[in-house]
Amino acid sequence: MTTSETESATGLLSVAMVTLGCARNEVDSEELAGRLAADGFALVDDPADADTVVVNTCGFVEAAKKDSVDTLLQAADLKDSGRTKAVVAVGCLAERYGKDLAESLPEADAVLGFDDYPEIAARLRAVVSGEQLHPHTPTDRRKLLPITPTERNADAISVPGHASAEEIGSHGPATGPRTVRRRLDTSPTVSLKLASGCDRRCSFCAIPSFRGSFVSRRPSDVLAEAHWLAEQGARELFLVSENSTSYGKDLGDLRLLETMLPELAAIDGIARVRVSYLQPAETRPGLVKAIAETPGVVPYFDLSFQHASATVLRRMRRFGDPESFLGLLEQIRSLRPEAGVRSNVIVGFPGETEEEFQTLCDFLEAARLDVTGVFGYSDEDGTEAETLPGKLDADEIRARTEHVTALVEELNAQRAEERIGEQVEVLVERLEGDDAEGRAAHQGPEVDGTTTVVSVPAGTAIGDILLAEVIDTEGVDLVAEILGAP
Repeated sequence: MTTSETESATGLLSVAMVTLGCARNEVDSEELAGRLAADGFALVDDPADADTVVVNTCGFVEAAKKDSVDTLLQAADLKDSGRTKAVVAVGCLAERYGKDLAESLPEADAVLGFDDYPEIAARLRAVVSGEQLHPHTPTDRRKLLPITPTERNADAISVPGHASAEEIGSHGPATGPRTVRRRLDTSPTVSLKLASGCDRRCSFCAIPSFRGSFVSRRPSDVLAEAHWLAEQGARELFLVSENSTSYGKDLGDLRLLETMLPELAAIDGIARVRVSYLQPAETRPGLVKAIAETPGVVPYFDLSFQHASATVLRRMRRFGDPESFLGLLEQIRSLRPEAGVRSNVIVGFPGETEEEFQTLCDFLEAARLDVTGVFGYSDEDGTEAETLPGKLDADEIRARTEHVTALVEELNAQRAEERIGEQVEVLVERLEGDDAEGRAAHQGPEVDGTTTVVSVPAGTAIGDILLAEVIDTEGVDLVAEILGAP
């Protein structure tokens, strides 16, 4: 019997979750799925089989916004087929634009904000029954909590991805962790949220205004969820937040992440732990050492440089310069020469001179990063950068973006070639014939390339970790031959 047939037999309303954007959104979707399942909804994979489709949108940059709108329109088309009764927008785009999105996109039956998440099941039932809900009214979520981090009480507001099993109403075993989310796929790599929100005021970024102030999850909640994920088959925990280097500051201990990493890595079934979203200016030596040297934690550093010119960074309301950034990379590689380092940069920021642009290019050549995401600057609604003078011509931004993109493609490929002959441990995520595709320790999920291990032993399964030697490269992707299983 299929999932849809099961739903029909039980009489439950069915719902399909469609997730766009970052790994943090994936966690939020699985929490929403957990709430809906606990309140009597049947979860289905295919939106065409669902009574209602919930689209967890992304509102980060213009391309992501367009993708979110297109996905909502595609879901709305399903209503013409007779099965789907309602399409609901949630997530960052819905939170950021609320009623404006509802007015411009009448195809969506409801636009819900983060404050609706605790009552998501009731909201969906109301929409399916034909009730017209008042669309979410956006607000600056930074104002919902005190400025002083240690005075914040996140229990007073809705923070996506932070719900407890008690809040969701999950009923688990008498001993051990209870469900706080519902897995929506079977990947051996699972995102685990450390915190939400951000206290930084980068002039180009709107995220803090709709994600709110920085709030850490309690270590006990993080560890309980990690144990539950391990029971669900997780092999790699991908720790996510808007700024993992700030974890614990609102709980009175900025070293909480360093002390929690060994506990996470020691969980039975967890093969490795990966930390993401580090702010270079906040990446302290103790955290570098913990990531580099804790057994079970991969030496992987996701450093958000954004630029290298000190003057551009000041206009971005960030800190750093080539010397400090290269010093941080030297510190990392002195502990683990094979460490993986990825970053993102913005090209064409308002006022960026030829000299500042060259500073960025020179830094990238010296940094030897494994992967670099390149974004051409564009105005974001409500940000300080939107009002800055010295805007570059769109053609100039495009030309500089293309130049840096070509540069980093060459540099990242060279860095991959340096790994030929290196032994790597590859987490298997896909099997095709006699080969296995997965990721080595220096490769984060989705955006950092993959490693193909050729001619793997019979019986190799998804979730296995294979010891292999790199023999070839294809851009940032590696090709390796099997040496054995650790």
